[in-house]
Amino acid sequence: MKKVLISPSKYLQGNGELCNLGTYVKDFGKNALLVASSEDQARVQGFLDESLKRESYNLVYGDFNAECTKKEIERLRKVCVENNCEVIIGLGGGKALDTAKAASHFENVPVIIVPTIASTDAPCSSLAVIYTEGGEFEEYMFFKQNPNLVLVDTGIIAKAPTRFLVAGMGDALSTYFEARSCERAFADNIPGGKSTKLAIAAAKLCYETLLEDSIKAKAASDANVVTPALENIVEANILLSGLGFESSGLAAAHAVHNGLTVLEETHKFFHGEKVAFGVIVHLVLENAASEELNLVLDYCKSVGLPTCLKDLGITEVTSEKIMAVAEAATAEGETIHNMPFPVTAEDVYAAILAADQLGGK
Repeated sequence: MKKVLISPSKYLQGNGELCNLGTYVKDFGKNALLVASSEDQARVQGFLDESLKRESYNLVYGDFNAECTKKEIERLRKVCVENNCEVIIGLGGGKALDTAKAASHFENVPVIIVPTIASTDAPCSSLAVIYTEGGEFEEYMFFKQNPNLVLVDTGIIAKAPTRFLVAGMGDALSTYFEARSCERAFADNIPGGKSTKLAIAAAKLCYETLLEDSIKAKAASDANVVTPALENIVEANILLSGLGFESSGLAAAHAVHNGLTVLEETHKFFHGEKVAFGVIVHLVLENAASEELNLVLDYCKSVGLPTCLKDLGITEVTSEKIMAVAEAATAEGETIHNMPFPVTAEDVYAAILAADQLGGK
């Protein structure tokens, strides 16, 4: 049995570390392309300016146009070539980071990932989620390696709106349950092997950290300060969840997220918010013990994660809508087929409605 564990080459987390960006850029070259939205760039411009004072390097501002699409990836590839960039820096949320990873993959240059929010486990992964121009899930794109460096400045993350941190908790919440299902099914992980004990341990530690520190970290985020609890949740959301999902695998929770993207009402909600509801559906599908299911429901409610369809903007629930979600979630190649039993669209349809009832109480 082949077991595979993959991870970023280096993970660095600390308060104020973005000011040292130039030091890390110079490990790869002198010309760097920054992939970041104008809003995210503006939030950290002072830190970028300080990094340029501390180290001499050239920073090309490439912007980012909101969605990780094939068109946007191609645009940034051209900017990279035209400016002879030797390294690409992805800065911001998951979609900007995924776009930077994709552009670096196709141009065969290193990539530095700088999340300014801890809303997903995208920073550490060797894949990107590709969306259509209209914002619907299109496909997963896989790369030959993980990021060369993941640089996490917790001081910047602490100053971001707390909703992002909570959404990251929702994404991280799925890690253990999906890893557990993949292990039971002997399903392949993202790099095409089976889970190592380390990957399962990371997934379990991620869940335990969420239960222990989420409420304390949320309070720190509300106050825009860095505390040990915030540091722990940032690590859980980004590193532990990243290692756990990629080296163990995805299952029903993320497939339900992908299905939910077919409903326009859900487009204003974050990835992790939809995944959190997907976790509840996942547990209903596997008929998890009531104690475990209630613990997850209580956890989600305690931090403000969605537990029912209404929480995701779906106020008019129809059979057609839910079946559309269920069919998308069970499409050929979807991760729901990593569950340790066959899952049909009808199964997901029933589980969504049952989860909605349980979470809406």
